[in-house]
Amino acid sequence: MKKIAFCNQKGGVAKTTSALNIAAYLAIHGKRTLLIDLDPQANATSGAGLNKNDVQKSIYNVLHEHIRIEEAIFPTAIERLSIVPSNLNLTGAEVELVNVMGREYRLKKALLTIQELFDYVIFDCPPSLGLLTINGLSAADSVIIPIQCEYYALEGLGQLMKTLDLIRENLNESLAVEGVLMTLADYRTNLTKEVINEVRQYFGKKVYQTVIPRTIKLTEAPGFGKPIALYAPDSPGAIKYNNVVKEMLGISIEAETIIKQEVTENILEASHGEEIR
Repeated sequence: MKKIAFCNQKGGVAKTTSALNIAAYLAIHGKRTLLIDLDPQANATSGAGLNKNDVQKSIYNVLHEHIRIEEAIFPTAIERLSIVPSNLNLTGAEVELVNVMGREYRLKKALLTIQELFDYVIFDCPPSLGLLTINGLSAADSVIIPIQCEYYALEGLGQLMKTLDLIRENLNESLAVEGVLMTLADYRTNLTKEVINEVRQYFGKKVYQTVIPRTIKLTEAPGFGKPIALYAPDSPGAIKYNNVVKEMLGISIEAETIIKQEVTENILEASHGEEIR
């Protein structure tokens, strides 16, 4: 089971959009995937089709009340994609856990009982470097850092990298940078190209070749409670997120043609399941 945290304390970088849609395409590519929403805003929960106001058991109950994580796992409209939702209760979790022994490892311990159930676990961390994010980083094998293609793109990354170093030194020595994902690209501007070049110089081969564009469909999809693979599977944003997952899985161009039909069938099957619901 590979555990990946999506993390950037800078807001507005398409962190939740990326976590949700990459989790969806991992599932579509046949990987048993669990998305854990660690953000009190619960946008990943809503984007996956759950009503955060109706959720009775969430990651809050797992972290604060020690319920088994299996009790808080819900299916989604995409086969093989499940979610542990969030809700507003999570807002107080950092304060409530501050004096708890082993508070940084609550999530890591909770995951021990589901090691064999999933191939990938994706953490959508909040846009801060507080206790919830620390739980995600302590439990994760690696981190994906979304960076928007805008001015000051690298602002705050120095602090994030220092935090990752501290996590390695004190809580999770094996934590690695899985990749850096460029988001919200607008190729009509020279700034986008300049930022992409700057980030590639800074992070080198850790930067994914695929760049996520700024598109209306990606903005609309969460409002309908659907990942982009269900809402607009042929849109540029959908194609790009699918390509990121192909990079993650090491799918070559030759292999891509072989599995293309299977992936299309999985998307159609998931869409059919959504219609039934």
